[in-house]
Amino acid sequence: MNVYVESNFVLELALVQEEHTSCEEILRLSERGNARLVIPAYSFAEPYETLVRRRGQRKRLKDNLDEELKQLSRTATYSQRLSGFEDLTKVLIDSADGQDKRLAQLRARLLKAVEVIPLDVSILAAATRYRARHDLSSQDSLVYASVLSHLPPSGARESCFLNKNSKDFDDPDIVAELKQYNCKLMPRFDDGHRYIRAVAARGPS
Repeated sequence: MNVYVESNFVLELALVQEEHTSCEEILRLSERGNARLVIPAYSFAEPYETLVRRRGQRKRLKDNLDEELKQLSRTATYSQRLSGFEDLTKVLIDSADGQDKRLAQLRARLLKAVEVIPLDVSILAAATRYRARHDLSSQDSLVYASVLSHLPPSGARESCFLNKNSKDFDDPDIVAELKQYNCKLMPRFDDGHRYIRAVAARGPS
């Protein structure tokens, strides 16, 4: 079966978030050939944009905290109580470095295990239509257009689309549109993992 994922799947693994265990198991199923993991090309780029933005936020927060700590340290009442806070602010940058490294390692692994949907002119044009039709963001419309472009027209292959943007994609019209292609929308990675295992247990599809 085809398992479509987007940038939140990548971030879940890279940032070791709450559903990362299910995402890891889904990736292993793909590596073993029990499922075919498919990801839009755009969803490879978006996680880097997210981490760059978070790094900038943490850098600004660290600089502000360092300045406040510097000012407080001039007051004898607080100087001893601030011991160790310098290490705490350093964690903000160290954590960003660690996430960058994990994302790079994950990207190399994913490229060996997934099929990437190229971003071309037809997908860009379709994304404009889906954005208007379903009131999607520019990012989500690119992902949705990519997924629909890849789904077999006959719906012969059983598929699912896993994401965490339930407020955007979990729309009756989108669910119905995906259903026409025999594709099930799954708004949680944990639910998606259970579903993929159940389908894999039935045999190839």
